[in-house]
Amino acid sequence: MLSLLLSVIGVLATLGLAGLAVVGKALTRAAGAVAAAFGIVIVIEAGFPYLALLVLFVGASSIATHYHFEEKRGRNVQEGTAGERGVSNVVSHIVIPTGLALAGGVGFGSPALIALLFASALAFGAADTFASEFGVLAGKARSILTFRPVLPGTNGGVSGPGQVFAVAGAVGTAVVALVLFVLFRSPVGSVPLFLFIVGAAGFLGCQVDSVLGETLENRGYLTKGSTNLLGMLSSVTIAMLFVLAFRGTL
Repeated sequence: MLSLLLSVIGVLATLGLAGLAVVGKALTRAAGAVAAAFGIVIVIEAGFPYLALLVLFVGASSIATHYHFEEKRGRNVQEGTAGERGVSNVVSHIVIPTGLALAGGVGFGSPALIALLFASALAFGAADTFASEFGVLAGKARSILTFRPVLPGTNGGVSGPGQVFAVAGAVGTAVVALVLFVLFRSPVGSVPLFLFIVGAAGFLGCQVDSVLGETLENRGYLTKGSTNLLGMLSSVTIAMLFVLAFRGTL
């Protein structure tokens, strides 16, 4: 947990960054308020590298969302009315990272484990967002389960370019997270394992999200937000399973 002075700086920084996200149309006003509230908890409990990684995730997601936005709007597959993300989207992507930050703050789990799981959660977010926002422009997609052609943007639909961008999002998050944690001198354990686990967990969680979208969301049992939440939970779970498998070398 941060000192009082650093906590004040963290709170002010979080509020300012949330405000910029709203002004930049990355988040709605309500979503910005929610992001600020959760972000304050994260920075106070876990520290600045965690906040920085979260901010970079939001920024990268916004760039991906606004890429060829008019084309997406023409196909009616855009996010929001102007690319902004709402409360449901923010909550589904920030609840688990906040829970991990709180767990680390009270000493539940080593700093290296919390760092890895937190990065894995955001690696899922980046993989899922990149796959959706870039993959929808591929022009064609197939069901992740039956491989039958489906319309781009269909829940459970995947494409070659989308999968490539999913890998890029997950691996890119792993690399950026590692750099941030090293710069702020936060423990990460084995560097090769950190990169592998975060990248793999983020990508695999994205695939789980697609399966849930096709099997449950399309049938009305899940919303988009709950699908994303479960996808992120699966990514963290996969990361934990990898940690258990490699526990002798971490």
